[in-house]
Formats: sequence, C-alpha cells, structure tokens
Amino acid sequence: MTQLEIMGAQAKNAARFLMNAGSKKDEALLAIAKALRDNAQKIIEANKIDLENGKAAGLTESLLDRLSLDESRILGMADGVTQVAAMPDPIGKVLEGRTLKNGLQIEKITVPMGVIGIIYEARPNVTSDAAALCLKAGSAVILRGGKEAINSNKAIAEIMCDAIEAAGLPRACVGLVTDTTRQSATELMQLTDYLDVLIPRGGAGLIKSVVANAKVPVIETGVGNCHVYVDESADIKMAADIIFNAKTQRPSVCNAIETILVHKNIAEKALPVIKAELDRKNVELRGCERTREILGDCVVPATENDYAIEFLDYILAVKVVDSIDEALDHLAKYSTGHSESIITSDYAAANKFTAGVDSAAVYVNASTRFTDGGEFGLGAEIGISTQKLHARGPMGLNELTSMKFIIRGNGQVR
Repeated sequence: MTQLEIMGAQAKNAARFLMNAGSKKDEALLAIAKALRDNAQKIIEANKIDLENGKAAGLTESLLDRLSLDESRILGMADGVTQVAAMPDPIGKVLEGRTLKNGLQIEKITVPMGVIGIIYEARPNVTSDAAALCLKAGSAVILRGGKEAINSNKAIAEIMCDAIEAAGLPRACVGLVTDTTRQSATELMQLTDYLDVLIPRGGAGLIKSVVANAKVPVIETGVGNCHVYVDESADIKMAADIIFNAKTQRPSVCNAIETILVHKNIAEKALPVIKAELDRKNVELRGCERTREILGDCVVPATENDYAIEFLDYILAVKVVDSIDEALDHLAKYSTGHSESIITSDYAAANKFTAGVDSAAVYVNASTRFTDGGEFGLGAEIGISTQKLHARGPMGLNELTSMKFIIRGNGQVR
C-alpha cells in the first residue's frame, strides 16, 4: 500500500467510529479550539517560514495575504471551530417519514458522508475550518494543502490531531497529506477505495484539474468572477460604498468583485464618484471605450480576457451597458455562478435581476462579500459550491451529510 492508501484506510476506520461518536465530536472540537489558541505562537512561527519562502518564490501580495496568519486570524480560526461545536448535530435528523399501505414504516435520515477529501491552496485557515466541519458532520477528512502553506498546515494539523486524540477520538479523523507533489494530488483524486467525495478549494486551475482528473465524486466549489451592476436608478453613494467594500476589503478572496457594469444613463455621474472611492486603495481600472471617455486615459483599455478572469488583486474591470438586459447578457457570458449584486432603487429592476441571474448568491443593494458560511449563519464553510447537484452556495454542515432510508416492518414480503 502507498502512504496515501494507508492514510485512506485509517480514515475509513475512523469514519466508522465517528458514525456513533455523538457528543464526543463537540468535546473534540472544543479541545481543538483551545489548542489553537494555546499554540498560536507555534503556528505563527511555522507560518513565518511559509511567508519567507513565498516571498522568495515571488508570490503576489494578494497570495501572501491569503497565506498569512497572525494571532488575530488564528483566534478567528479557533472561534470558527467553537461556533461549529455549538451548532446542532446534523446527523440523525429525520428528513421525512411515512407508513406504506403494507405497514412498512419508512424514514429518511441524515448520515455522514464517510471520508471527505479536501484539496486546497495557500489558505492555512482552511485546514481548521474543513477539519471542524467534517468532524461535526461525522466524517473523517484527508486534507491536501498547497506547498506554499505546508509548514503552517503541518503545525495546525498536528495541534488538531493531538487535541482530537486527547478527547477520545481516533487521531486519523483528520489526516494531512504532507507530500505536496503533483503525484500526491493525482493519487488523492483517484483514491476511490477510501474517499467518498472530493472537494477542491482554490483557483480556476486547481478546480479544473480536479474536475478533469478525479475518479472520486467531486463537489465543485467556485471560481469567483463576481459582479456589481449599477442600475440607472441607483443611489450613487451607496453604489460607490458597496463597490469599494466588495473590491478592496479583501481582494484575494472568491467573493470579491472583479467587474462592475454601469448603466449608460448614470455612468457620467457615477463613474467619477466610484473611481474616487477606489483611488483610496489605488485600484487599477480596466475599462471599455465608453468608460475611458468618461474617466480618461487613467483607465487601462479592457481586453476580452479582463472580463473573464479573477484578478484577486486591486484590479477592477469596468463596462458601461445600455440596459439591464445587456448586463444580464454579460453575466450569462462571463459569470462563474458565484455572487452578483445589483444596486438599484427600482423594485422591478431588482426582481428582474434576481430572477435572471443564474448564480449561487444574488444580492440587491449589498456587497458580495457576504457570501460566506459564517455571514449566512451556517458557521464555518467548506467552500462555495457553484454547481447545482447536492449543494449550492456556502456549504455548511447540512451540505456535508448524505442520507439513508430506515425501513421497519413486521414480516412483510414482496
């Protein structure tokens, strides 16, 4: 057996234990939260090595921001685990029940997935988020982070496993793949004897690779080419404030916006105000010809590709559109189905937008940065699903369960 197969076998055994772990899951989660707080400095020291290596490798500022951990972020990770522990157990819930004419009593109940694999990139906070959610949902998890965060991930995983073991659960409930070569990623994608589902979290390249190469069932989490459409009836100050937040509060995350669409009837008034706000963070604008006519040569001419990609940086594409219908056509072509927002005072326009946009989260007069499991009251999240099977939008505890039928009889035969 390979090292990954051994890890898979151990995880499968741990998953059987978790099926009936009950309150021990919460005890383990609270132990994890305490251990993260108590060992924050150890994690920070490991993270410093990753940051130094990242700078030497030429990682962008936005990627370094994703990678970076300080005491505040680690305490946030611990708080996230505590919140998951406080949530109702998603396992064993009766989804529906009925009695057939022949007397058979049928119940459909929630059950654990089993063993969940997570492939992700330079986001070490995912290590604790994913482990906590999977553990609460009664599943073992095998984590495979990117090489950029390997030292941070090792420290976090070791701290969590020690806490889990001390709480009376198998250490193998949480496994970390320490081999960060492409070979280990490929092997994990094909670990059909042990993994029940695989969830990729990261950029377009990672997600595309997992979807193309995995033999294990995949829940596709989304690339976030998110948009704000400024309708002709929009409150301009509200639009500027929302766009500033959605672009600059944390540009390296998937729910940050990458393009704004502005109705032609409001563009001359709105674009200078929006630009002035974005200038506070030196956001580079890449705009269509009409945008450049209004704002001048400070706007870089936009290419077709600028409307299609995630910048994950202080860069924003801009397009002036003739109508809400043109905005909807643009979204149909370029949106990745993650999060879109309309800024409008027109009730009919808001309804047309929410009905016509095919994304996991559609906003009216609010920032796309709220697309998050914690912000939606789901606790920590495993990712934002942009597919339509099983789960869509922020994936919390309920989305990490499966179901089975329990049938009770008294001798019935067919």
